[in-house]
Amino acid sequence: MDLFDKCKNFTAAKEVQALGVYPYFHRIESPQNPVVLCEGKKMIMMGSNNYLGLASNWRLKMASIRAIQKYGVGCVGSRFLNGTLDIHEQLEKEIADFIGKPACIVFTTGMQANLGCISSIVGKNEYVITDKYDHASIIDGCRLSFGKMLRFKHNDMEDLERVLKSVPIEVPKLIVVDGVFSMEGDVAPLPELIKLKKKYNARLMVDDAHGIGVMGRNFNGRGTCEYFGLTDEVDIIMGTFSKSLASIGGFIAADEDTIHYIKHMARALIFSASPSPSNVASVIEALRIIKRGKRRIKRLWENTKYMREGLQSLGFDTGDSTTPIIPVIVGDNLKVFQMWRLLFDLGVFTTPVVSPAVPPNRALIRVSMMATHTKRNLDMALRAFEIAGKELGIIKGIRRRPIKKRKLFNRRTFIHWMAGLWRSGRTKKI
Repeated sequence: MDLFDKCKNFTAAKEVQALGVYPYFHRIESPQNPVVLCEGKKMIMMGSNNYLGLASNWRLKMASIRAIQKYGVGCVGSRFLNGTLDIHEQLEKEIADFIGKPACIVFTTGMQANLGCISSIVGKNEYVITDKYDHASIIDGCRLSFGKMLRFKHNDMEDLERVLKSVPIEVPKLIVVDGVFSMEGDVAPLPELIKLKKKYNARLMVDDAHGIGVMGRNFNGRGTCEYFGLTDEVDIIMGTFSKSLASIGGFIAADEDTIHYIKHMARALIFSASPSPSNVASVIEALRIIKRGKRRIKRLWENTKYMREGLQSLGFDTGDSTTPIIPVIVGDNLKVFQMWRLLFDLGVFTTPVVSPAVPPNRALIRVSMMATHTKRNLDMALRAFEIAGKELGIIKGIRRRPIKKRKLFNRRTFIHWMAGLWRSGRTKKI
């Protein structure tokens, strides 16, 4: 056996490519706007985490340019040694104030934030307990720790209590959940989690990567914990800069002692180069935009309601989502790839999610909303979903000939046809 035999024998992706339904690594040639240029074609972007539409905001661009002019393009060192700039500390202070925690530490990526935090906090003879739908970065952080990982059924508090009962009350334990689950778009039941963590002497960490900038009382964007009014009860809050804040990086917010410990023990922090000045400056500006007003967040939720109700009215199953992440549940892996291909050819960029990323027979198309989507964007996307759903028999309607026996719908014809419908006002019925 040769070490690289596994590489030669890996054929799954090539088989999907041969079918013409390979959905990954498609080249985007424009900013992450509501309409993007993908491999030379204009497409409605329904697969981005750019929830507030800040990825091409001119204020963030100017903040990045000013930072490059002052600090250069990189820090060429870790935060631990020569890579801590004054703007890193400024960002940490602003995040801590925004989230409502005493202290914060910034990592180069969100993945590293979870890896560094969990692997340093959970030690030998200690337990980390996770939701089965938790993000891969949480699972990998658990694997890197010296503790024992246990899992409970998704958002099932009875099953969590069963797991907690199996661990001696005096043994240190950390419960880790997503605030907003990245595939299903549903929210962790934090009030019930808080009760159980107190009852069984545990600590609670919330990964709020998809909640920061989206969730919060009165559209303030401060996250899932603040939405429930439980920020003080949650011990550790993790977040990323690569979603609503439109940059790259991650953070851990907690009490001062915990952050001090992570700063000196997290290998993912100590042995990684620090975030670049341009990224840090753009995040600071994004936070300020969110603090200035609620208009963007309100628009995001208006678009979310419109799209979810539109998909449901067509007959699609959108699961238990209550957030701007809307799953269109299809079931079969191959059928999801086929649906993605139809939508792609109709000019709609989406994200297919298949098992094992989701449970078997629950493969889905993940739709992500943006504050900057127009109603016209949404109407055209809904029409494309209707065509694809009927073509594949996912929703009711006259089914056309099988996909492989007919020419796929021409995108340009579709765009012109939708423009005509828009002018006539007929799309209001969708």
